[in-house]
Amino acid sequence: MTIDSNILTQLVCTRLSHDIVGNVGAVANAVELLEEGDMDFMDDIKSILKTSSTVLSARLRFFRLAFGLDNANLENREFMEKTVRDYLGTIGNRNYPLETEFLLTDPFFSRVALLAVMIIADMMIRGGKITIAEKEGKLWVVSEGGIAPSEDKMLHLKEIFGGHQTELNAQFAPSYYLLKQAEEIGVNIYLLKSEFPCFMFERKGA
Repeated sequence: MTIDSNILTQLVCTRLSHDIVGNVGAVANAVELLEEGDMDFMDDIKSILKTSSTVLSARLRFFRLAFGLDNANLENREFMEKTVRDYLGTIGNRNYPLETEFLLTDPFFSRVALLAVMIIADMMIRGGKITIAEKEGKLWVVSEGGIAPSEDKMLHLKEIFGGHQTELNAQFAPSYYLLKQAEEIGVNIYLLKSEFPCFMFERKGA
């Protein structure tokens, strides 16, 4: 499917704003409590500020790599792995964590790997594991565990990556952006048949 660049920008901005606005609001509420000077809430205020700042930092660092201009950190395997782990930590929870096995070595696939992780994480219910690995020049981003996503979400994903025109929704902005990135760098995308969302990528002409 083809999306106008201006529309794509609007969809991405809407999605990223949605993903950080809740924690920004929490920080604002904590600051308001501080200004009121009620020391009875100090422990709650500290907890809110610590949690929200951690989430905001992890998500913004991830979004910077996934959607921002190219930078050297996309070639830094250790930084990439930490960024992915920290981001998944803001989505999973203590009872249902989202784990990852990060085996990416070729920076050519860095951005598409990040976008695939974001797409898959959106659809994982009650934790699970995302594996990012290369094999014979191909990149695999696969998921397992937890509860399979709804048929409607999987169908929408299949329509997007099957080249069908679908109703645009900011929730799926990472998918639209992944299509655009893959086209620009010359990568084929394959959404694998599975009850869980799984991708395989390969260079065009490989």
